[in-house]
Amino acid sequence: MTNGHQVTMLGTGLIGMFYTMTLHGQRSRDRVGVIYSRTPERAEAFAREWGIPHWTSDLAEAINHPETDTVVIGLPNHLHEELVQMAADAGKAVLCTKPLGRNAAEAKRMLETVEKAGVFAGYLEDLCYTPKTLKALQQVQSGALGKITWARSRETHPGPHSAWFWDARLAGGGAIVDLGCHCIEIIRNFVGKDNRPLEVMCWADTLVHPIEAEDNGIALIRFESGAIGQFEVSWTFRGGMDLRDEVAGTEGTIWLNHFLRTGFEVFTSGQGGAYVAEKAETESGWLFPVGDEVSELGYVDMFTDMFNAMDEGRQPRETFYDGYVVNAIMDACYRSARSKRWEPVELEIWRGGTAERIQASGREYDGHVIIKQERMPDGRLKMILKNKQTGEFSERVVSDA
Repeated sequence: MTNGHQVTMLGTGLIGMFYTMTLHGQRSRDRVGVIYSRTPERAEAFAREWGIPHWTSDLAEAINHPETDTVVIGLPNHLHEELVQMAADAGKAVLCTKPLGRNAAEAKRMLETVEKAGVFAGYLEDLCYTPKTLKALQQVQSGALGKITWARSRETHPGPHSAWFWDARLAGGGAIVDLGCHCIEIIRNFVGKDNRPLEVMCWADTLVHPIEAEDNGIALIRFESGAIGQFEVSWTFRGGMDLRDEVAGTEGTIWLNHFLRTGFEVFTSGQGGAYVAEKAETESGWLFPVGDEVSELGYVDMFTDMFNAMDEGRQPRETFYDGYVVNAIMDACYRSARSKRWEPVELEIWRGGTAERIQASGREYDGHVIIKQERMPDGRLKMILKNKQTGEFSERVVSDA
């Protein structure tokens, strides 16, 4: 569609604002044509602010509007399944915010719904599209890090901005559902989506807030290749939003910091009272603004991929199937948090391939297997060796490799 896509945007909260800001930014040809909000007052105000021609507080009217071809879901988790069904029934492309469902069963039904209807579907997992992540993935996929052995993702902040997030019945959980979904899919991208997640060990607890859902969680995910994924999530971290990823491979390492301490620091007495960044807790002292928030959080590249994929007749980088796998891993996290032991990831549908087991290096020197080598301060090369016949370990310093 050379003239771009016309979008029905469901939601006027923070995520709906970020999505609209992205679509209307940089003279984009893809535009929001219809905005839905629960109240007519909010819908009308949002439409006026963003130059949207049609607004409504009626979901069916918004989804079935004749001038739009794509429905973007930016509403609470408990509504996702119903809205995906409505968009599919209308024959429209549907893009759904994270997490896809409150659990794997919901996500699986949503996947089946769009596939049965034959409509385009994309999973709006923005943090897999940050410029740093995309660049890092190029490095990983080129082999620069060798075989990936470990990937860690951390997302922590002082807590979500809307009341429904805190209600486990509506959200499906707490910090793990809200933040862990990001971390899990980032990890899957780095270890490879053909690398089947096998089992999970998870700790979750409610440490600070008087709620039923967990406000902190840590998990390990074991993959078929032997690689380990690790995530840390919290709604009790003070000082803003901390988004960091680390990837380790047999030949290299990547460290990513997406939001705090990224080279933009400001000190102010607070007299200006200007917006700093999402989840920033103060307007004075040393602050860490974000230059282009929608770009740094991945929204620009995410929507570019979604609409390019739609026009090119291909799957986007992040699909409803990916959302289903993420939900299945989170389900295992919750089972593990209760049982206090490793729990299997139960995938009724697996569309990945197989991942070869990571193998130890087989390099040799003088009839020995090289365990490690490093350059010493005097320039000589030191090797830790293992005798192939006896299994004994030794060290040897040589003048050169």
